[in-house]
Amino acid sequence: MSCKKCTEIFVLENKPSTIYFISEFDELLSKSHNFLKKLQIDVKEINGLICISVDDTEVFFIENLDALNASFNSQEKNYIKLFIEDEKNSFTYQSMLLAKPLQRYINILEDKEFFDIINNESLTSHFQPIINMKDNSIYGYETLARGVREDGTLVYPDELFKKSKRNDLNFRLDRLCRESSLKTAATKKVHQKVFINFIPTSIYDPEYCLNSTVKWAKQLEFDPSQIVFEVVETELVKDQKHLKNILEYYRSKGFKIALDDVGEGYSSLNMLIELKPDIIKIDRNIIDGIDKNELKQSVYKALFNLAREHNITVLAEGVETVYELEMIKSIGVDLVQGYYFAKPTTEPIRKI
Repeated sequence: MSCKKCTEIFVLENKPSTIYFISEFDELLSKSHNFLKKLQIDVKEINGLICISVDDTEVFFIENLDALNASFNSQEKNYIKLFIEDEKNSFTYQSMLLAKPLQRYINILEDKEFFDIINNESLTSHFQPIINMKDNSIYGYETLARGVREDGTLVYPDELFKKSKRNDLNFRLDRLCRESSLKTAATKKVHQKVFINFIPTSIYDPEYCLNSTVKWAKQLEFDPSQIVFEVVETELVKDQKHLKNILEYYRSKGFKIALDDVGEGYSSLNMLIELKPDIIKIDRNIIDGIDKNELKQSVYKALFNLAREHNITVLAEGVETVYELEMIKSIGVDLVQGYYFAKPTTEPIRKI
């Protein structure tokens, strides 16, 4: 629903199974009705009101507050009053603050499995080794979050973040993923560096939003210098000043910073100059088939030389063949990650 006038649903606070959809516009009610029909949701009438049922959730369509009062008997009104917490039997300011578009509630019903994962904090992390090319030792691990369903099967990050985005839960999911990475790494007794992805656009106040991550790092007795926070989705970052504030906060706590997908576009190159990360991860699209592509070799060489001039460590990600590995080694590389060495696993690989 996209109408800006009044497409609001008021949820009575303690009764999530009942939703009251208020609109004084007949046209909007009609459009809502048609929208639900397209979704093949059954529409019926209760107490003279249009009502739909979706997975035991009832949604009432009401033209105005008078219609609400006229459509329920006194016992039902008291029941409603109990949930509104208002002596005058009307909607409270608090309930208005909880108002959400109809589409949001449909998302909630469709994404029940996702909400179960979030509410139960059912997350774990897999580990992909990062190899130090100086001595072929394991330099560290990138931790990759997975949701865990009730039956034990996994939900991958692309699906998790797709659903968190449409439900405005990126901040919470991002925080849970960071904490899961730390907890899982501590449980698996990882002593090398731990690379943890984070989405900067989900963080509005570094000191507040990142406080719990810092707390868990201290509580689990991690050396901050062993934790590398990896900026992902750099192409979506519009406010570089805000991103710098986030990274400065991390650095003030002793953590390292990596910039992901460098070389993917202008924005990441601009950030490389502006942010001066400790590590850059060169985009896998540049690494893919680099042994056969002279243009990719030139781009890689330019990035490597730029990083070397500024004492930035270079990590080539997405290496899948011995030929790609030999090519980047001939140009220059510090760290390497990819399926050629290992896929992400539940148990960290201890030796290559």
